[in-house]
Amino acid sequence: MAAHELVLVLDFGSQYTQLIARRVRELKAYCEIHPCTVDVEFIRSRSPKAIVLSGGPASLTDPGAPRAPEGLWSLDVPMLGICYGMQLMAHHMGGEVKKAARREYGHATIAVEAQSAFFAGVAQGQGGAKRDVQVWMSHGDQVARLPEGFRAIGETANCPVAAMEKDGRLFGVQFHPEVSHTPEGMTMLANFVYKVAGCRGDWTTESFIEESVQRLRAQIGQGKVVLGLSGGVDSAVAAALLSRAIGGQLTCILVDNGLLRKNEAAEVAAVFRNQFDAHLIVADASESFLSELAGAVDPEAKRKIIGRLFIEVFEAEAKKLGAIEYLGQGTIYPDVIESTSFKGPSATIKSHHNVGGLPARMNMKLIEPLRELFKDEVRKIGLALGLPESLVMRHPFPGPGLAVRVLGEVTRERCDLLREADHIYIEEIRRAGWYDRIAQAFCVLLPVKAVGVMGDERTHENVLALRAVNTLDFMTADWTRLPYDLLARISNRIINEVRGINRVVYDVSSKPPATIEWE
Repeated sequence: MAAHELVLVLDFGSQYTQLIARRVRELKAYCEIHPCTVDVEFIRSRSPKAIVLSGGPASLTDPGAPRAPEGLWSLDVPMLGICYGMQLMAHHMGGEVKKAARREYGHATIAVEAQSAFFAGVAQGQGGAKRDVQVWMSHGDQVARLPEGFRAIGETANCPVAAMEKDGRLFGVQFHPEVSHTPEGMTMLANFVYKVAGCRGDWTTESFIEESVQRLRAQIGQGKVVLGLSGGVDSAVAAALLSRAIGGQLTCILVDNGLLRKNEAAEVAAVFRNQFDAHLIVADASESFLSELAGAVDPEAKRKIIGRLFIEVFEAEAKKLGAIEYLGQGTIYPDVIESTSFKGPSATIKSHHNVGGLPARMNMKLIEPLRELFKDEVRKIGLALGLPESLVMRHPFPGPGLAVRVLGEVTRERCDLLREADHIYIEEIRRAGWYDRIAQAFCVLLPVKAVGVMGDERTHENVLALRAVNTLDFMTADWTRLPYDLLARISNRIINEVRGINRVVYDVSSKPPATIEWE
């Protein structure tokens, strides 16, 4: 990647760390996240225009609470500390942090100082008057005494130092400007990125595509690349970008495992055969997958079977192509962050999501053209490359496909029931104008049957659950309040049109405590 202005985020374990980086990138400034354990020499080598210290769940009064890299404060770089990051800044620079008399979580009103660059365009009080601004708080500690040279630029009734500043270069805020619950947070972040750090904003969709094409051509040369095309957004955009760069040197393999959505394999194949200069192989391995899944009911057992078979089928198809030097993969930035997070990688990595082990097994070098991007950026790239909106903006689909939405044993019959019901569900929410207002919607076929009456006959058939959630980052999610008449129409169509389902229920669980997928 060409040298871009960089805003570097140090991660102290906040659930909002990725959101900080996404917000900065929305301002067209390139942003990277690194764990707070990196050393100052690494930070210096990245030549950041600004540094953001994230929030975090720890308290500075706890033994073992994370600290900033030694020497960080000697860097001549504008810094913004958010929540725990602000407390850390105050503590390291000679101030005092104590337990708050009253913890603050949720909506709060902060009186901010008009003259501060951080609040320019936000604090429009008369003269030096302060203005009340709505923010989102989440803290149990607070700055009790300012470090030398700092001044308070914001306060709440409970927190006398809710924001602080030194020399127009160092800022700390006790609230979260990155979340949507702080309505003017983007203006504050823009002030820091542009007015304080002096960024120009050179991180754009067009620049990424142009630079990526040049880099991929130089990296691959005359070599050949094979890529597993799943039908999901990430692999589709990776394929489109590689096609733009190297054309016919790319071969995509779409493994139809019998667990895809209705008509998915045919629709994805049509897009890539009609619009892109890449070879496409569709391997129908549905019989093998469904046969191996027979009797498997444990979700992790299903995932392992699917992951193993995918590798076997993919490897067999790839070997038919002769010498292939590179394996393309739709890894995106959250996948990279997850493995290097301050809090450590997840206990169970999504082994089904990426082609685990294939590069070494097949002696290929890995090509990951999207590893710098968040999902929303991937979608923008896909649209700019000419992928249809129906593919790029589609809701997420799990790596194991319908196997983890058919609860209990997976059979072709049960998959077909779920496919038809899900197709009706999505069709109806699209028709009603709800699809783009929902982050993810899908059906789940339950491993129970219910008694029903159709006509004059008693039935004993399957129960189907509808799921729809709204979320910004998929770390937390709330169930979507779909209109009753829409739910009634969906239920009526599914029961009348999908023989084998006689009862439809709606999932009203949020995450946490539930997860988005059922398995």
